[in-house]
Amino acid sequence: MSVVRKNILTDATARDDYIAGVLALKQERTSLTTDQVGVPGDPAPVFTYDLFVIWHCWTMMTPIPPGGDPLRRNAAHRGPIFLPWHRVMLGLLESNIQRVLNKPGFALPYWDWAADGDLGSPTDPTVFTAAYLGGQSDPAAGKPVSDGPFAFNPANPDSFVIRIESDLDGMPVQAVPHRGLERFFATDWPTLPTSAEVKTSLAYAPPASSTDPADRYDTLNFNSASQGFRNLLEGWIPRDPTRPVHMHNQVHVWISGDMAPGTSPNDPVFFLHHCNVDRIWEGWMNRFGRLYAPDMTAPAATYKGERIDDPIVSPLGPSATPRSVLDISSVYTYDVLP
Repeated sequence: MSVVRKNILTDATARDDYIAGVLALKQERTSLTTDQVGVPGDPAPVFTYDLFVIWHCWTMMTPIPPGGDPLRRNAAHRGPIFLPWHRVMLGLLESNIQRVLNKPGFALPYWDWAADGDLGSPTDPTVFTAAYLGGQSDPAAGKPVSDGPFAFNPANPDSFVIRIESDLDGMPVQAVPHRGLERFFATDWPTLPTSAEVKTSLAYAPPASSTDPADRYDTLNFNSASQGFRNLLEGWIPRDPTRPVHMHNQVHVWISGDMAPGTSPNDPVFFLHHCNVDRIWEGWMNRFGRLYAPDMTAPAATYKGERIDDPIVSPLGPSATPRSVLDISSVYTYDVLP
């Protein structure tokens, strides 16, 4: 039986379970130490939640094709794998929260950021109040998030701490000493995406000359310059020097702080954000079909890791492929699709 993912603002139980689950995974030690997962410094315990942070950061620094520039295309971003890869990550977090709370009916909630974008992107949206995820940092005073369930309290060893962060080269390193969560709303970009932009992305149509239905999803050269729904939703197009970020990317940049680097899952809003991205993708597939590109005829030397039957390898559970996650309705659905 599938679970139903709901808007975090309309389901108090999903909100409370999500918060409780994140806090529990943040305190749950794995059998791994940091040196075993490629994080330099003295070996330290790795906690379950932080394993998601490390995995995301390392994946961002894994170029496709091998030997390329991970800032141009990597194993989770700037290419067609972006949506399937994050779908796998969301599913693994969801199953871990189900396990740690002993609630098999738990479903990840989502944050509909376009609803806040329609309001002019206020810096105090409901999801960032003390009853939900807490607010932003005080950059002038150098203080981290100080309210809500993920506030940092150095006197409380069970409070929410950042243990892993990105260095200047984008690689995961230990945060020494551990610190609190940082958010700097609207400092790097003033607005969130709007529902009109979501509709524009959903309505993308390939050129009339296109003969492959999958061109609606993504197109050659399958990178950050490609035309297609995936790239519109990820946020690299339309290309505009006055506005370098859109959609998914824009949300990361608007929140900033710990949502900016490769270790962005440090902020629990990451998963609510990506759950909404996944919801938009699901709405698009309901309209146009379970389309994906490239298929396995694409050359492995260039596209291995992104093709429809290439494995999405995870340290947190069995591997999947893009094809295997195109129809996920037996696992979860959404209360409302755009």
